[in-house]
Amino acid sequence: MLTGLNHLTLAVTDLPRSVSFYHGLLQLKLEATWDSGAYLSLPGLWLCLSLDPLRDSNPTADYTHAAFTVAASNFTALVERLCAANVQAWRDNRSEGASFYFLDPDGHKLEAHVGDLASRLQACRDKPYVGMKFYP
Repeated sequence: MLTGLNHLTLAVTDLPRSVSFYHGLLQLKLEATWDSGAYLSLPGLWLCLSLDPLRDSNPTADYTHAAFTVAASNFTALVERLCAANVQAWRDNRSEGASFYFLDPDGHKLEAHVGDLASRLQACRDKPYVGMKFYP
């Protein structure tokens, strides 16, 4: 049912420093920034940097997670299968596209997500985050 890695979200404590590292040093393409985050990309990779003060005090409580792509037509069946297996959810969906956030048996944070970077950027253009800027 999963069709690929959707995106990687990294919780960061200093957003400008992280943008400088990933965009300036590693040369990922800067797609958008806002007051508490940034979207960057490489071919086949969507990277989200998310400012998260919990990262300093408790690294396991932050928003860092790996997301997998799931087709809209398979989303409900996947979530039902995970819930039937008593897989623990760790967050409610607050963003564009259907998502189910869940833990693997070792507590790694995962997400099944319908959508992609293009659909997220369009949703952000329609309703931008605070301080959002888009880049060519």
